[in-house]
Amino acid sequence: MTFITSLLPDGLPLWAAMAVIFASFFTAALTAAFGLGGGLALLAVMSAIFPAPAVVPVHGVAQLGSNTGRFFLQRKDVIWPIVLWFTAGGVLGAGFGGRLAIEMPVWALRAGVGAFILLTVWGPRPKSFSPGVKTFFTTGAIGAFLTMFFGATGPIAATMLSATKLGRLNIVATHAACMTAQHGLKIIAFGFLGFAYGPWAAIITVIVLSGFAGTALGTRYLRQMPEKTFTEGFKYILTAIAIYLLVAAALHLK
Repeated sequence: MTFITSLLPDGLPLWAAMAVIFASFFTAALTAAFGLGGGLALLAVMSAIFPAPAVVPVHGVAQLGSNTGRFFLQRKDVIWPIVLWFTAGGVLGAGFGGRLAIEMPVWALRAGVGAFILLTVWGPRPKSFSPGVKTFFTTGAIGAFLTMFFGATGPIAATMLSATKLGRLNIVATHAACMTAQHGLKIIAFGFLGFAYGPWAAIITVIVLSGFAGTALGTRYLRQMPEKTFTEGFKYILTAIAIYLLVAAALHLK
């Protein structure tokens, strides 16, 4: 036990590490089954129990591993021009958003994440817009900017792709490629801004491995559950977590 705890960052209890590893498996399974939603759920769990400055950088690495696996398996269906323009915009957005995110206080991060979850789950759907080079670039920039604060901005890219009228396989595969690029940029940006990934290396490795296991097994088991039942339950669970984060932010809880 002493050896295991020595691999964790200072101040992180073993129960918190185990909770996130456990959540990584099931949230990756969720994404494998439905193509979206797991990153937001994992972010909510991390935001509730991890030190605030580590939430978005560590979440980015976990999501990079999860999306890389999906991207590799579905790479033949990727629409590359979309990914390239999305990534080009992402370089701009990550650069502007990084400095602001690293300076954000604990309560503001939690309030932002809580509000973002509620908006994503219950907010109105953005109206469709015309897809094209400008749209892909702009969406990439906005998504990368916001991901430096909120981590899980997959719904933004998904909204963009839903307007392209592509087939299901193309949308899911291209979304995985876009998110792989976006999380990669975020990791690089936080590295330049001074976040020390070294102390988190061991737990990040286990989180990523747990996520791969969830991706492999999740499709088989989660697709057996009625989609309507699962979707409704998922909404209310996320809402409860979001409310907790907003209350914690209002009370400045640690």
